[in-house]
Amino acid sequence: MNKVVLTAVISALLFGNAFAENTKVESAHIASPNQYELLLENQVVTVLKMTLKPGEQDNWHKHNAETVYFEKGGKATITTTEKDMTLEIPDGYVMWHDQWEHRVKNVGDTTITAIIVEKK
Repeated sequence: MNKVVLTAVISALLFGNAFAENTKVESAHIASPNQYELLLENQVVTVLKMTLKPGEQDNWHKHNAETVYFEKGGKATITTTEKDMTLEIPDGYVMWHDQWEHRVKNVGDTTITAIIVEKK
């Protein structure tokens, strides 16, 4: 899957992903501390490192507007309230999108790592 198509697919996942208003959705590193390491937090950004081993899934969480750099890509299923989408993410892939809520499962056989920079 080329980068333009992958970006379009991920962007399509963002629509209709509002969780129930009375449900508190935590930031990724709070909801899934085993998969997200807090690298830096200040008044402007939160920087996280995500590590998902094969077969591992994080918990439902939210991100503010973010840029994601996949150090090591892989095969992942992204779940929003609207649908599940399985993607092949290449090493070195970079994406940006506005805030959203989701869950990610590594359905491949390699560890996926990414650096996430979220706007406060």
